[in-house]
Amino acid sequence: MAGKFDASNAQNLVEIEKQFAVKAVEQAQTYWNLLEIINPRDLKLTKLDDEIYAHTQSSFPELFVPPYDKLIKVDEEWMKSPQGKERWRVFVESYKDKIQEYNFGSLIRTNAEDEYGEANTIFVTRLQFYAFEVSSSYSVFRSPTCTCALYFLNCAHLSRAYSS
Repeated sequence: MAGKFDASNAQNLVEIEKQFAVKAVEQAQTYWNLLEIINPRDLKLTKLDDEIYAHTQSSFPELFVPPYDKLIKVDEEWMKSPQGKERWRVFVESYKDKIQEYNFGSLIRTNAEDEYGEANTIFVTRLQFYAFEVSSSYSVFRSPTCTCALYFLNCAHLSRAYSS
């Protein structure tokens, strides 16, 4: 009989890594497809979006300085610095019992003004993805001063539908 799986002692098997990569790409494609048909103001990614937003604001206040450059352009070096890793680890682990696959890998655009692509994508945890995308939706797209130029850059074909 197999024992309990211990992730800290697991080997990195190529096939398992490929499966995680495929799942991350599929999730990114699904998210992009949603952005093409749903205004980010109206998009709800989880049942806990409000909590994730408030928690991100309290844990990472530097992301919420208008005009929200640090939400729009992800600073990978900051995220992966020793201090950044620790702050994100504490944040992500707080959702261990709240969100399924909270620590699975996801792809995020480093510049929200551009599409997913090799030069504009990094690998993060699912909770980091939620933190950035939910916070962008709430702070950037729902802002009373938002012209949604960023949104329309991502989904130009919808600009006519949402500009009125």
